[in-house]
Amino acid sequence: MTLSKNINVLIVDDHQIVIDGIRSLLKGSNHIHIVGEALHGKEALEILDKKTVDVIILDIEMPIMGGIEVTKIIKEKYTDTKVLILTMYDTPEFVQQAIEIDADGYILKNRGAEELEAALQALTNGEDYFGKEANKALRSGVRRKKDKDKNEIPLTKRETEVLKLIADGKTTPQIADQLCIASSTVETHRRNLIEKTQVQNSSKGLIKFAIENKYI
Repeated sequence: MTLSKNINVLIVDDHQIVIDGIRSLLKGSNHIHIVGEALHGKEALEILDKKTVDVIILDIEMPIMGGIEVTKIIKEKYTDTKVLILTMYDTPEFVQQAIEIDADGYILKNRGAEELEAALQALTNGEDYFGKEANKALRSGVRRKKDKDKNEIPLTKRETEVLKLIADGKTTPQIADQLCIASSTVETHRRNLIEKTQVQNSSKGLIKFAIENKYI
């Protein structure tokens, strides 16, 4: 995948072998610059105080300070830094928690360089990126709950199509290509969906709405 802009990345994981693996996956991209690495959240925050980081790749469970706690701090103090959760956990509880603390992306460690780069590009472009496994886990968790009546929010046919593709983890350019419409039109539908459904957190809120209301 060709990345359109330079991305400064900080890798945070309590296993050095994982950090080395991520470095290896990303070394082929001239646009991705790894500006630091840390073995826990506290060390990551010290780096954020000194360096400009566009995306922090963050594990969930780490000693001293874990991913959930550090994400909350980043969202309050380092608002320009995007958070990509990279973990081995694909349970609904972890995915839901990531959404609630406003993480910008969530993918599993067993994915390859292509999805990692896709996630970095989406986050840098101001979009959320939740991989297929994360969306599947979230669906599973919602479906285990007691069925709720579908909210009677009137959506147009095109809005429904866009909503379903957002819930499937598609980015704006991918939705535009699939529906043969302009990216600006997709963004208009996205804004209309947010206004109609009154969700927060943009894509994450729409994904949750689509699952809870059985649009997917």
